[in-house]
Amino acid sequence: MADNIAIVEQIYADLAKGDVGTVLATFDERIEWQLAEGNPYWDDAPNIVGPQQVLEHVFSRIPQDYDGFTIHLKRLVGLGDTVLAEARYGGTVKATGLPLDAQVAHVWDFKNGKAVHFQQYLDTAHVRAVRGAPPR
Repeated sequence: MADNIAIVEQIYADLAKGDVGTVLATFDERIEWQLAEGNPYWDDAPNIVGPQQVLEHVFSRIPQDYDGFTIHLKRLVGLGDTVLAEARYGGTVKATGLPLDAQVAHVWDFKNGKAVHFQQYLDTAHVRAVRGAPPR
């Protein structure tokens, strides 16, 4: 459990540094990446499987859509092979110039030291509003 918490802490630290390659290396080749329903990225890709799809449908889009995107980690809770992360997303939406400040929770599941499943829970109403998208 402690190792999984350390892995998740390192994932967020590597994301903050922009080291996406190192993050992708922590993922199982068949990781299932579930975005919150209503997340604008979910609209285009509800079923994301594998590190390459995570890169294409999520990680590569963030710098296109946001300036100064950050994940402010509040706490991590380990539950065996599962790690729960409580955080906030920050940044500025490029298309609207509006600030992003959204509450988020992530659920990470691990097997043999690799992330095999990710579930995002997100204040999608806020995200859609600052992006100028209609509510879902």
